[in-house]
Amino acid sequence: MDEDLSQLSTVKMFVLDMDGTIYLGNRLFPFTKRFLEQVKASGRDFCFFTNNSSKNREAYLQKLSSMGISIPGEKMLISNGVILEWLQKNRPGESCYVVGTPALLEDFRKAGISLQEDNPDYVVLGFDTTLTYEKLSKACTFIRRGKTCYGVNPDLNCPVEEGFIPDCGSIYALVKASTGVSCEFFGKPSRHTLEYMLQKTGCKPEEMAVVGDRLYTDIAVACNTSVTSILVLSGETTSEMLEKSEIKPDLVLEDLSQLGGLLEQHPLDSL
Repeated sequence: MDEDLSQLSTVKMFVLDMDGTIYLGNRLFPFTKRFLEQVKASGRDFCFFTNNSSKNREAYLQKLSSMGISIPGEKMLISNGVILEWLQKNRPGESCYVVGTPALLEDFRKAGISLQEDNPDYVVLGFDTTLTYEKLSKACTFIRRGKTCYGVNPDLNCPVEEGFIPDCGSIYALVKASTGVSCEFFGKPSRHTLEYMLQKTGCKPEEMAVVGDRLYTDIAVACNTSVTSILVLSGETTSEMLEKSEIKPDLVLEDLSQLGGLLEQHPLDSL
């Protein structure tokens, strides 16, 4: 390994992706718990951030708990929260049509955003594992009528134990092919998400590292910033994909077990 590892000494917070990074589907990687212990032992901290908008925070907290990882709610960040905070600030009092799961719709209700089936002010596309043709048709109709379209997360695929399943980005590709209209995304790698991460963790950019298995989301969110990006090859990205990509991480590791070992070699700077 020939990367410059000195920047690890300024990192206080690891923002960890989930699918493909700490687990795959419903299988927790054997090294995950040990890594979390190593982070704590090194005087650093961690939180989780997932782009997967098919579930809400409560579902992820429950899933982690079932895997033996118990964390307070504020350590579980999700793309749903990014778009909801932005909509509350920038489109207050307006209604939306959401292509999403019941969990995503419930997040919108809890945020006080009105859900409208007939004449919404805007359309939101999520990772909808309950997708129907009727939902797609209605969304496209509203968009053709001039309603703004937003996407929760741009991921094309979601990694599962059997391989991959279509994610929000693929649903958006269908909608764009039908309407010709592009949308703004709010999950990784958007600057909306980076600002959200920094705000929720209270970190300066140089004190935060984003860790994940996808170049175009996990790694791209930190591009051209002082945030450290760490790619793990335990999920979607292969060495061949990395070689061909214009998006380059600061560090490339096989998995979190390698990162845990490096933390002991690069202790946190005392400020």
